[in-house]
Amino acid sequence: MSRAFRSLIERQILKARAERKLSGLAGEGKRLPDRSGEAMVDPALATGMRIMAEAGVKPEEFGLKEQLAAARQHYTTLTDADEKRAAMARIADLEMRYNMARDARRAFFR
Repeated sequence: MSRAFRSLIERQILKARAERKLSGLAGEGKRLPDRSGEAMVDPALATGMRIMAEAGVKPEEFGLKEQLAAARQHYTTLTDADEKRAAMARIADLEMRYNMARDARRAFFR
């Protein structure tokens, strides 16, 4: 970041502080959240996911991933061959739907 740009940022922060625009904000006085896991992720994607999470919105892909994990866990408890076959069909369906949702998201953000 250039010196001139850094200086501009500092002036804008000082101006906002003098005008009391930086007080009463959500999270004031709290530590910044640890976002080290987002270091290697596209910033636009990370921001979009964070906004959705704060709004309580969960992408279809995430819901399918949770269902898939639950279906796999349920499969391990089964002993009947017919039940295992039906559970495996459910797992295959969920995997296909999860992969389609993941691929659609990746295509959208390209």
